[in-house]
Amino acid sequence: MDKVAQYREYVQTLLSQYAKDDISNNEIEVQLIFDTKRDHYQWMNVGWQEFSRVYRCIIHLDIKDGKIWLQQNLTDRNPAEELVEMGVPREDIVLGLQPPYKRQYTDYGVA
Repeated sequence: MDKVAQYREYVQTLLSQYAKDDISNNEIEVQLIFDTKRDHYQWMNVGWQEFSRVYRCIIHLDIKDGKIWLQQNLTDRNPAEELVEMGVPREDIVLGLQPPYKRQYTDYGVA
């Protein structure tokens, strides 16, 4: 299996594990969005909480140029470290949610 295909599997596994612990009810739906053609992956909450609209991207990961980009993380978990534990080299993970000038100071890839 090539690297990108393996990364797709890792990302989908990770998001599926995270989302199974999310609370779905009649009002708020837990959605996993896996665009394997363009390599965009999201865990979303969509619906209503009383009179307030809920439309929230909990985690967003992309695969670009052979690297996994963490674009959004609204959890207290560390998906980058969990990807490392799965076998992804640190230099193949980019913290896209950090400004480009700060990425060089992380333990992960810069782009």
